[in-house]
Amino acid sequence: MSTIYDQINKIATRFDELDQLMSAPDVLADFSRLNELAQERHEIEELVNDYRRFQAVEKQIEENQAFLEDGDAEMRELAELEIEQLKNERAELDQHMKHLLLPKDPKDDKNVIVEIRAGTGGEEAGLFAAELFRMYNRWAENHRLKVEILNTSETGIGGVKEVVFSVKGKGAFSRLKYESGVHRVQRVPMTETQGRIHTSAATVAVLPEADDIDVQLNMNDVRIDVFRSSGPGGQSVNTTDSAVRMTHVPTGLVIECQDERSQLQNRAKAIRILRTKLYDLEQQRQVEEMGAARKSMVGTGDRSEKIRTYNFPQNRVTDHRINKTVYQLETVMGGDLDEFIDELGQSEQAARLEALAEENV
Repeated sequence: MSTIYDQINKIATRFDELDQLMSAPDVLADFSRLNELAQERHEIEELVNDYRRFQAVEKQIEENQAFLEDGDAEMRELAELEIEQLKNERAELDQHMKHLLLPKDPKDDKNVIVEIRAGTGGEEAGLFAAELFRMYNRWAENHRLKVEILNTSETGIGGVKEVVFSVKGKGAFSRLKYESGVHRVQRVPMTETQGRIHTSAATVAVLPEADDIDVQLNMNDVRIDVFRSSGPGGQSVNTTDSAVRMTHVPTGLVIECQDERSQLQNRAKAIRILRTKLYDLEQQRQVEEMGAARKSMVGTGDRSEKIRTYNFPQNRVTDHRINKTVYQLETVMGGDLDEFIDELGQSEQAARLEALAEENV
């Protein structure tokens, strides 16, 4: 029966093989081959170092066990203390090795495109959608990530029907991917005269932004229409046909961009969004093929799932995926999301480790 440690031992053996290969004269004379082997070695070096330290700690624990049989009380006490410390280190190394063994999501370092849409709740849902945008904007500012608005459709009272924006910076997707889903708000709307609490919702979709190499977009498959951009209530805000609507005929995807005064800039933004949506469709297809086990994990981006409730009267925010509640709603709406994001990441990692263990049974 293969175990996780059998896998790590094979990787450690390969690490030693790489050291030998990289010192061979024929490899030293071939820069391309040497660079390829050096890259492979670098990718597994941290795991191998942890494994060798893990083996050393195991040996030290075994050696210290002998002192527990010693007649000297002081030696037994010292041995017990050291064994406890070594066991703690062994547990930490064990968890870290398993983490390193998990395949890295290639999308984690990508920039993201986020779509927020008002859901059920009328004008109140639009106001909440606008507040969610401000929340993510503040979160990005706190992490020195750049936000660029790609398209907005506003309501007349300060809300949004839809806002699409990008967040650029290392690890943007690795953190924000847990935000996809239905966000629900419970509060007394400004328009409510009798003080009754209403429930409204907005949907958030976090998509890894596609690069040119991720999606081959054939513009012959795209129908492009231009029109005058409009503001709240449909009033024209531009006197030229600068707004762009792109329809991807094979999939039926429709993208609109009207925030820029230049048709060329709106076209460029629409292509970015379209490319990203096509990439997302392909990713969803792959997830379906991987089966229910993968889809059940936290952070797979199921945008039909109710993931979080913001209850204003109780100053409460609850994430339903990890059953976590905090009574600091104002702080969360101010962009302090890391407590949720960290625990969601830990939950996903635990699920992946469990799946990895099952594969080795």
